[in-house]
Amino acid sequence: MASPLLSFLFFTLLFFSAHSELCNPQDKKFLLQIKKDLNNPYALTSWKPDTDCCDWYVVQCDRVSHRIISLTLFTDSVSFQIPAAVGDLPHLETLEFHKLPNLTGPIHPAIAKLKNLKDLTLSWTNLSGPVPDFLSELKNLTFLDLAFNNLSGSIPPSLALLPNLLALHLDRNKLTGSIPYSFGTFSSVPDLYLSHNQLSGTIPPSFANMDFSVIDLSRNKLTGDASVVFGANKTTQIVDLSRNLFQFDLSKPVFPKSLTSLDLNHNKITGSIPVEMTALNLQFLNVSYNRLCGQIPVGGKLQSFDYSSYFHNRCLCGAPLPSCK
Repeated sequence: MASPLLSFLFFTLLFFSAHSELCNPQDKKFLLQIKKDLNNPYALTSWKPDTDCCDWYVVQCDRVSHRIISLTLFTDSVSFQIPAAVGDLPHLETLEFHKLPNLTGPIHPAIAKLKNLKDLTLSWTNLSGPVPDFLSELKNLTFLDLAFNNLSGSIPPSLALLPNLLALHLDRNKLTGSIPYSFGTFSSVPDLYLSHNQLSGTIPPSFANMDFSVIDLSRNKLTGDASVVFGANKTTQIVDLSRNLFQFDLSKPVFPKSLTSLDLNHNKITGSIPVEMTALNLQFLNVSYNRLCGQIPVGGKLQSFDYSSYFHNRCLCGAPLPSCK
């Protein structure tokens, strides 16, 4: 039979375990400041001073240190700018502000203090101003998503200094200027999304050294020879160069065998479709609205796509288009 002292100690420990707060008091302080700065949105109603912040909605604590490591706020009527207090959560690994149409202003420089950040998502908002150079200081970033905003200006070349980046989304903004030459020097090659901007100039020749798994440069004002993104030794899977002003001979590049999706529509591409493309396991192809000529090679997946993948070329013919004369 347990002694009264042991029973007392057991129930005392049980009581304090049930009622002790795991949340770091400094983290709680700055989270409550964030809530205030965001005008107390509905999504943060669980954030109450008398409760454990590790139990709050849209935040996550580390299981060992109990420090806040994740803050993900999305789909709310937030009507303020990014709070400076986000920079006072030093253990953050994930910061996401997503689908917040009333979130405005620039990307706050306080984010530069978050040296442990791995995932930074600021997307589908009305953030404006430049893509800040200080993002290159976040050396642990593996995922950077700034898509669907109103960001403007040029792309900072320093983003190529992020050593662990696996995906970079700058698509659907108002970015201008050229693609930085440094983007051909990433130490870890990210999936690259730069579509739906106002980028101009040519693809840097340094891209010949990059084995992008995914590269989407569509809907810009890019010119010149885009064949530098291809190569026999590459493992590229998805290439979208559509709706630009690219000019090159399609019969010249050597396409990677790994290619599954190729979109080149609405450019000024010449030449013919090479027979080597019949060896590719393409799931998607669109070369329409170019200046291609000759017969579409028979074989592989090329006849599995309908006429819309090929139409509006100078003199392209053969199935699924009308037969060659």
